Amino acid sequence: MKNFMTQDFVLENGTARTLYEKYAKNMPIFDYHCHLSVEDIYADRRFASITECWLGGDHYKWRLMREMGIDESYITGNKSRQEKYMKYAEVIPYAIGNPIYHWTHLELNRYFGIEETLSPESAERIFEQCNERLKTLTARKLIVMSNVKTLFTTDDPIDDLHFHKLLAEDTSFSVDVRPAFRPDKAINIELPTFGRYIAKLSDTAGIAIDSIDSLCDALTKRIEYFDSFGCVCSDHALDVVMFQPADRETVDGILRKALNGETLTRDEIEQYKGYVLVHLGRQYARLHWAQQYHIGALRNNSRRNLERLGPDTGFDAIEDQTFAKKLALLMDTLDSTDELPKTILYCLNPRDNEVLAALMNCFQQSGVVGKIQFGSAWWFNDQKDGMEKQLTALSQFGLISKFVGMLTDSRSFLSYTRHEYFRRILCNFFGKLIENGEYPANIDFVGKIVQDICYNNAVAYFTK
Repeated sequence: MKNFMTQDFVLENGTARTLYEKYAKNMPIFDYHCHLSVEDIYADRRFASITECWLGGDHYKWRLMREMGIDESYITGNKSRQEKYMKYAEVIPYAIGNPIYHWTHLELNRYFGIEETLSPESAERIFEQCNERLKTLTARKLIVMSNVKTLFTTDDPIDDLHFHKLLAEDTSFSVDVRPAFRPDKAINIELPTFGRYIAKLSDTAGIAIDSIDSLCDALTKRIEYFDSFGCVCSDHALDVVMFQPADRETVDGILRKALNGETLTRDEIEQYKGYVLVHLGRQYARLHWAQQYHIGALRNNSRRNLERLGPDTGFDAIEDQTFAKKLALLMDTLDSTDELPKTILYCLNPRDNEVLAALMNCFQQSGVVGKIQFGSAWWFNDQKDGMEKQLTALSQFGLISKFVGMLTDSRSFLSYTRHEYFRRILCNFFGKLIENGEYPANIDFVGKIVQDICYNNAVAYFTK
């Protein structure tokens, strides 16, 4: 029987251990999708307690606390930081088999040097030790400790990117922090907030948006503004992939209806979204950006809690609609004029792994290595089984050696341990193939593949 979370954690054989220790462990991190606050990075935020940087905004942990029946006042409510932390400590021993158990202890160990497990018995000691250590840790120090070299934040088209500008001018911080363009609010025409958002976009771009042409001009202007700040990437939440071909006049009428507060049909919504996505894709291709499509979230399932707590508070789930034909048509529309940008495809439903792994190779391009990517295991799949399934599908349908690897997709500065988790699982995946005689024991060659997946492929992919 193995001890808990030793040096060989998740590494099941000697080859896996060699690949991790010699090749993966010390590679830098290129975090091309996260939700960290750029303002917090610039201000080099200090945290008042472990609760603030550990439980604040972390809906993964919140969901477990709710399942345990803990009152919301201890989760997002007005209880003290220590009270909230102590309630989480009550839950964590029961999270056997859950990746949050692993994440919790990786974070405690790697950032705070704590080796004992969290429980009600150890909670107070750990709380005090973490808080003492936090007196010398800040947002920037946590990023540097994690060996991050580049990170992309997630930014709305109307953002002025003020803090990105200040960070770029700050020579005391060596990490390259860039914006990523997230235009969902301009695409989600069916939402009641759409009209108000378009008014803000109009003000920001300095363009009166009263037609589809002026909307596209405003988005293009903001894309070019982001490009001037070193942006090379967009990100789209395609919870349900919607695409129907439509001409400019048709879409112009649809937009005018929406701006007048009229109800749209499903077909009209699909026509509008498809038209705008194609326009955006063409702009990304022109500027040599990559785009990311995150597919399959079923959001805000509890209306009661949405009204009480707002979005992104832990009440989302996995969508089960099919999307392959519409996604293929969207990509083909761009590809038909040679304007399909580099694209990373993610699915939240693991049954769709093979769908994306197969689809990506319909749109590869001569002279571009891994132009279309099947992205890392995302959100609910961001755990050992989910990562192994994604790695298996990718390796069996394509070239896993050209994979751009792991991203953080987190609001927490402590979440970079997820890269270690991924790297251990990756090395174990390759180690088992080699020791099963399914691939030659050319350790140096496979080690180079590991290093490429950990860091080098992302650097190359996001370089214009």
